[in-house]
Amino acid sequence: MIDLRCYVVTTGHGPDVVAKVAAAAGAGAGVVQVREKFLPARELLRLTLEVGRAVHRANPASRVVVNDRADVAFAAMQESPWVHGVHLGQDDLPPAAARALLGPDAVIGLTTGTLAMVRAADELAGVVDYLGSGPFRRTPTKDSGRQPVGLEGYPPMVAATRLPIVAIGDVQPADAEALAGTGVAGVAVVRAVMGAEDPAAVVGEILRGFTRGAARPGGRGDSRA
Repeated sequence: MIDLRCYVVTTGHGPDVVAKVAAAAGAGAGVVQVREKFLPARELLRLTLEVGRAVHRANPASRVVVNDRADVAFAAMQESPWVHGVHLGQDDLPPAAARALLGPDAVIGLTTGTLAMVRAADELAGVVDYLGSGPFRRTPTKDSGRQPVGLEGYPPMVAATRLPIVAIGDVQPADAEALAGTGVAGVAVVRAVMGAEDPAAVVGEILRGFTRGAARPGGRGDSRA
């Protein structure tokens, strides 16, 4: 069972990053994605293993995935039971190949950003565990080239797939309630947690808002995949 309600994406590397994601996991963040695109593979592997250890200590139920790099995810999973999979972009290893590499129990996510992409990804149900869809708003941390989805864009996406959807792209804690009301399974945050002095407090705010929104008509209710 993957709790997608509060999904934290890292930025940067070093002890401060590890400490912040551990605090976030301890407060209930269900997934931590290690994203550092410009680290060499061995350094990314080291960071991923450090994050896996720290997150497991803080919350054994949280899952740790690596952004883009199925090879690094494979190496980390061979060394540690506390790294669980990979989040793939549209230009990364095909999901079926990643599943063959990482095994049936790995967590595999896939980035989408349009209704057409979500519909196409629905054919991967059984290979992919969840979809990350956005950007919700334009974001300085990743320029996808796609137009913002906005609140109105998520209900059609949710209706178009059997897979749970996580909203991403400049999501702020105050957005969690409204986004949960669209039927998404969770929200992904980067700067809101990684830039916070108290990441645990931010995660708590997100989870409370998401719980309120999920209880609305059209909300998802139980948002664990």
